[in-house]
Amino acid sequence: MRADRLLSILLLLQIHQRMTARELAKRLEVSERTIHRDMEALGMAGVPVTAERGTHGGWMLMEGYETNLTGLNEMEIQALFLTRPARLLADLSLDKASDAALIKLSAALPPVFRHDADYARQRIYVDVTGWNLREETVPALHRLQEAVWQGRKLRFTYGSNEDCGAGERLVDPLGLVAKGSVWYLVAAVGGDVRSYRVSRIHDPQILNEPARRPRGFDLASFWEESSAKFRSHLPKYSATLRASPAALPRLPYGGRFARIEHTGAPEEDGWVKVAMRFQFEEEACEYVLSFGTEVEILEPAHLREKVVRMAQRVIDFYAGR
Repeated sequence: MRADRLLSILLLLQIHQRMTARELAKRLEVSERTIHRDMEALGMAGVPVTAERGTHGGWMLMEGYETNLTGLNEMEIQALFLTRPARLLADLSLDKASDAALIKLSAALPPVFRHDADYARQRIYVDVTGWNLREETVPALHRLQEAVWQGRKLRFTYGSNEDCGAGERLVDPLGLVAKGSVWYLVAAVGGDVRSYRVSRIHDPQILNEPARRPRGFDLASFWEESSAKFRSHLPKYSATLRASPAALPRLPYGGRFARIEHTGAPEEDGWVKVAMRFQFEEEACEYVLSFGTEVEILEPAHLREKVVRMAQRVIDFYAGR
């Protein structure tokens, strides 16, 4: 609704002081032309919005202007009480603070909205941990968090002596990211922005020198772009299989990096042709063998031959016992 968007623009300008039409359009998922029309509407309503041109320009409110129109609607209240990854908050020692904040927020809500908050909390629970992920110890996390909050340079040892490229790092910490239940430090090094797995960081030392933050750096945008680039460079090995009706529902769970790209229509015997993607040929072999006679390889031919040889070796191994 336009009224909600106009209120959001007011609050964003109040928080950030100055934002470009492009930034507002991206944040509110509308076109820049829509933002310009909204600004005109705000001005006609008596809101003192001004535009400053130039490299560092943008839209802003006149100095001293504030609005207290911060009322929350039903869906916004439910969203606030749902986004609580308890495990990650505990990692940051913010779980108790989060509980206290939600208690205060709940007490400040009108009784009718308080019911909405409790309704959402009792019906949806978000668990960010996976079933098969190994628990990681992150003793360095609180020290890294301190450096991020204070905006000071960090020196630490990364990796172990057995790792290739392990050694000391001097970085400008920019933020912490939790991917599932795994923590990463995002930091600037020599003009580049990189990510470091927190479980592999040892002996972090916070320096007195202030960290340099790249102008306009946005942590969420960096992580999304970095993740997309990482996925695009993963090794890819394609294979075409036939799966029995019994095996078909289990295909997505047979391998950690196995992906179904296309599923055909059931044939007369109920079997289905499936196009799949793996990281490596060895992974594809192990995946197919785990289904026994419930999955057949159609292509490539050399993968089919390799699986036959591996199956024969298994038979010979047990025959010799």
